[in-house]
Amino acid sequence: MDLLNTLVDKGLRRETPTRGEALAVLATSDDDLLDVVAAAGKVRRHWFGRRVKLNYLVNLKSGLCPEDCSYCSQRLGSKADILKYTWLKPDQASQAAAAGLAGGAKRVCLVASGRGPTDRDVDRVSDTIKAIKERHEDVEVCACLGLLSDGQAERLREAGADAYNHNLNTSESTYGDITSTHTYADRVDTVRKAHAAGLSACSGLIAGMGETDEDLVDVVFSLRELDPDSVPVNFLIPFEGTPLAKEWNLTPQRCLRILAMVRFVCPDAEVRIAGGREVHLRTMQPLALHLANSIFLGDYLTSEGQAGKADLEMIADAGFEVEGAGEVTLPEHRAGGGCGSHEGSGACGPATAEPVGSASEEPRTDLVAVRRRGAGTDLAPNA
Repeated sequence: MDLLNTLVDKGLRRETPTRGEALAVLATSDDDLLDVVAAAGKVRRHWFGRRVKLNYLVNLKSGLCPEDCSYCSQRLGSKADILKYTWLKPDQASQAAAAGLAGGAKRVCLVASGRGPTDRDVDRVSDTIKAIKERHEDVEVCACLGLLSDGQAERLREAGADAYNHNLNTSESTYGDITSTHTYADRVDTVRKAHAAGLSACSGLIAGMGETDEDLVDVVFSLRELDPDSVPVNFLIPFEGTPLAKEWNLTPQRCLRILAMVRFVCPDAEVRIAGGREVHLRTMQPLALHLANSIFLGDYLTSEGQAGKADLEMIADAGFEVEGAGEVTLPEHRAGGGCGSHEGSGACGPATAEPVGSASEEPRTDLVAVRRRGAGTDLAPNA
């Protein structure tokens, strides 16, 4: 297929696909799906070999969020039956992180619900970062605390944070349809603040919220302009009790097309399969490793993930290897200047395929399991 050959050549040169090429990938048929995966896999292997980076989430504060993001189980007015607790103490968070690191994770992602941190919250998270790094010197720490005020990114960097995550989630034109309590511009501003402070910027999207292919292509190019080092691709988990509970728009094939698009558009960026892979990729998860070079280990913020042991077995069975703590994730031209460094024409972001699967396909609501273990509980995590 001429399209795929062109995209492979562009990916190896770090040249951004055109908008038309992005949409064309999303329009490929199921008959061409393995060809699409194989082509995007060539680009993935060129820049990242067969390494898979493991990341581990620690939910520092669960639920009770004043924002109204429609996709989120922690949102204002959510009736989802999730764990709710206030800030973990630094030693509790450090213990939670240790479980993921013992399972092979090299990055810990510290997440807190809310609009954004107060200065006191930044102090609290700074203490947590220091506690984790005292026990695990080589660990990467990414903070995800919402919208940042002036100077807060610098303080997190001084405390030892390596990265900051704040997703764009969807296109600017449709952002108001999913959230009314803050704007798309607010999110862009926070990613820029993180990048300017010397933190490695992490920003991605959520697919499956009812958006169009054009919306997702818009996110691709918006992310490309922001130039994050890592691009998490979330697949909507339709929690009962949230406004998007009925949005079961994804099939495993569509998810693979989305990930292939991300790889073609972000050839040399860390592409991470994030929330929802177990729910929507299901038994096709091993194929997704040919597209993404990073995954979350174990559970997510409010939902259960695949057991850590199963993640490790899947990686090995698929012919990949876990990236070691001493290995640099990003290619030299991106990592050589430190966190957030990137020169040239790389790009970041995803897209989606044809609308929903067949009308006869029943939503797999049985695959959404609320997290009841790990951080904020007395039960062991599943890392």
